[in-house]
Amino acid sequence: MTHPLITRTALVLALIAPQTAAAHPHVFIDTTIEVIVNDKGAARGVRITWAYDPLTTLMMLEGQGLDLDFDGKLTAEETAQLQGFDMNWAPGFAGDTYALMGGAPMPLGAPTEISADYIGERLSSTHSRYFPEPVAVSSNPLIIQSYDPEYYTAYFVVDAKLDGSDFCEIQIYTPDLSEADIATQATLELLGPEVDISTNFPLVGAAYAEEARVTCPAG
Repeated sequence: MTHPLITRTALVLALIAPQTAAAHPHVFIDTTIEVIVNDKGAARGVRITWAYDPLTTLMMLEGQGLDLDFDGKLTAEETAQLQGFDMNWAPGFAGDTYALMGGAPMPLGAPTEISADYIGERLSSTHSRYFPEPVAVSSNPLIIQSYDPEYYTAYFVVDAKLDGSDFCEIQIYTPDLSEADIATQATLELLGPEVDISTNFPLVGAAYAEEARVTCPAG
């Protein structure tokens, strides 16, 4: 995900010169996925919390002119200004959150119930996204993935939980990073030296997707 406050110039400058070099992200976000489930075991939507790394936090604060006294605290007015700082999504942006069931994508609505905070040198934000209709979940898992297709941002799912159900289960799954790196390097090699990867970087982020899987017992 590329926020309007973060320049992509850093990506171009940091990429290793040979096009066979593997990509590496420049924004790091600890992610909490909370799946909202009704009493019938159907998922209503997801609640996503993002906690940004300290360097990205500093860049965002400077970009918005917040915490100018560098005391690590925001005034009430600054906190109010902070709300929705990362919700200015471009048209078509998927929010770096993807829902799947049986390999088929499940559409998620626009972000609602938005909040943001600044604690411990890290900006964080929370938003909810709902399915058009509740999604029945059984032993066939509902998968919620967090990733940036361009892999400019790395998402780490540090917690996954359920809201509204005490009989469904949720688990975190992480990819094999070695395999993801090999696949990315192979993709870059196929582009050839004539392709400018600073403007045509392949969409390799899905290989690095971390995810939460929800299952519910039948009946």
